[in-house]
Amino acid sequence: MAATKLSAEELDKMDDVKLAAELAKAKDELFKLRFQSATRQLDNHGRLSSVKKDIARIYTILRERELGIRQAPGNAE
Repeated sequence: MAATKLSAEELDKMDDVKLAAELAKAKDELFKLRFQSATRQLDNHGRLSSVKKDIARIYTILRERELGIRQAPGNAE
């Protein structure tokens, strides 16, 4: 499992397709971490909250782009 923490600046540089792929990857990792936690095989419990925060960050950027608060790369005027 990757131990990367995504920053808002890194996510802001991605287009919507890459953000959707990153969101799917993070959700899959969260599912696996929850499963490991339920079976008491999870070693790093901090990673669980980190992945949740990454997912929230991605949703925030997508919503801000939808509202016009942020611009997707290539759409800057």
